[in-house]
Amino acid sequence: MIELLGYNFIQHAIYAGILVSIAVGIVGVLVVINRLVFLSGGIVHTAYGGVGLAFFVGSSSVLPITLIFTSLSALLLGFITIKKTGFIEVFIGLIWSFGMALGIIFMALTPGYTADLSSYLFGSILTIPKSSIYLMLVLTFIIVIYTIYNYRSLVLMAFDPEFAKSKGIKIRRIYFTLLVLIAITSVIMVQVVGIIMVIALLTMPAYLGSQYAKSTAGMMIHSILWCLFFTLVGLIVSFYTNLPSGATIVLVASVCVGLNFLIKTLLQRNRIKLN
Repeated sequence: MIELLGYNFIQHAIYAGILVSIAVGIVGVLVVINRLVFLSGGIVHTAYGGVGLAFFVGSSSVLPITLIFTSLSALLLGFITIKKTGFIEVFIGLIWSFGMALGIIFMALTPGYTADLSSYLFGSILTIPKSSIYLMLVLTFIIVIYTIYNYRSLVLMAFDPEFAKSKGIKIRRIYFTLLVLIAITSVIMVQVVGIIMVIALLTMPAYLGSQYAKSTAGMMIHSILWCLFFTLVGLIVSFYTNLPSGATIVLVASVCVGLNFLIKTLLQRNRIKLN
């Protein structure tokens, strides 16, 4: 096991896993407590349009362009949902599909396109370059600092928006910023688990965190640790079995969620019998 640390690509993967875990642990909890899972799915899948655009314009910096494109899509979705427009789910699905379709079109129009689509759709944590890790570090730092500074506002918005308004909290500003944080986290996760599986890793650690913590901050800490566990175990399994890393990480997370549910169900039944 120790010999793994001698490989540069494993070291990069571990660094990426730590940064992703921090971002996912924080933003995933905010997504769950604000009931934004479906909206987050729309934001996540528009990232593919940014990936396609980056290749179309011939940029070697895929993540920065994807980040800008996804953030703008998040703001558009925020504008639609904040207006309480009818058929909100339809518009979210529309932008979701449009982003994916645009990415495919851009890929098809790119001359001499030879990039590996699967690395963006399904993730490839073992091939993350050092430049991407630096960007992840900056983005994760932004997420942490913003959340610490606005923690009270974010929690009040989630659980009692009317009370938050009465306290002078700018709900609309916080809401739009949260959507941008979701976009940032999505882009960070693209090369780890891929666009297709981002929502799974965004929600499962947060769910497990909610089972063992009594506060939002506690949920975030638990969620970070769970995500780090999923990522490192998935990385090790992927390396030794030669299986896709993104799918392996999500599979480990799914097994843990399933086992947690099974154990809690059995314990609950035993309590009922004892009573």
